[in-house]
Amino acid sequence: MQDNAMSRWLSPLMAFCLSFIIIATVAPIVGIQTERQLDFWLLWLGTMLVLALPICYLEIALAKRSKTTALNALSNLTRDADASPRWRLVGWMAVVFIPFLAGAMLFSVSQYSAQWVVQGVAPQYLFVGSAVAAVILSLAPRMILALITAVGVIAALIFSQVSGTAFPAWQMTALEFSEWGSATVLALVASGLGLGLYWQTSLVQAKQDTAASKTVLPIWVAQLLAVLAFAYFALVAQLPVIALLVATVAGAALLLQLAREQLAQRQMIVAVQWAIIVATVLVWTIPEITPVFHIVLVLWGLVICLIYAIFAGWIMKISHLRKAMNFSNELFYNIWRIAVRIVLPLAIILAIVSVLGQLI
Repeated sequence: MQDNAMSRWLSPLMAFCLSFIIIATVAPIVGIQTERQLDFWLLWLGTMLVLALPICYLEIALAKRSKTTALNALSNLTRDADASPRWRLVGWMAVVFIPFLAGAMLFSVSQYSAQWVVQGVAPQYLFVGSAVAAVILSLAPRMILALITAVGVIAALIFSQVSGTAFPAWQMTALEFSEWGSATVLALVASGLGLGLYWQTSLVQAKQDTAASKTVLPIWVAQLLAVLAFAYFALVAQLPVIALLVATVAGAALLLQLAREQLAQRQMIVAVQWAIIVATVLVWTIPEITPVFHIVLVLWGLVICLIYAIFAGWIMKISHLRKAMNFSNELFYNIWRIAVRIVLPLAIILAIVSVLGQLI
């Protein structure tokens, strides 16, 4: 377990890097188009404030309340709330989703890399190679993985700017209902919210800080900066692609490490831990059904966020989360509770309808 000093910079750094990588790699394969549309980015900014910030508070509040990682915590949280053990399934959904998301990241970046870096090599072979590298790298110290990821992301951004890329001008387009789903996916799924990642990496800090805001706000600001940085990024040259490939492999390794740590804390047999990790990553090697996986990825991530919102907003006792967050003003808590109980579930349901509507 990292010490408090490491925790304070690790979670915001991870929030910036992973949000950037997930958006850069996953957004294109799930059909999210963001070509400098000002109306879309304003919509996304609204979802970051109304949806992402409340659920980020939710994660850290549950970390402060449980004092353990997400999968391990749900047993205690459901008992405290006198809730059905079925609510614990969301922890398993999230911990299996993490390596599935890592596989999606590696699958996408292998498509880019095959075109710009290793021409003539089939993308699926590059994917398998990067997946094996990520699994092996997941054994490295967390600080090393975070630093490699950060260097890769920063290098990708710099190379993208010096490669002579001519970015199109910002434009205001007609706002469509489908864009709500895309903005929600970017704000929640692509930011890694609902998966317990920041819950896990901020655990030491969350235990020691009296107010949740000290932990939440740096993470949320880092996510904002990641998406703003992505607005000025393009994969149209070899060097940015190589840098993004390195960052993605290291970032995927970090995700796999976090997922395996949660499984280990549930005292799962080591062989089963690795079987879950490897199977959910390598499932992306099946070319016939990868288009289906793209939709599953989005819906799965949104459903996890929805269940957590319902559990925290309607099932848990009011006093538990109020004490954990320790807002300076009761009004802030009431606003957060309205957002989690009403706004967040309705917004996620609308996003799910939007995503399903694009399939019809």
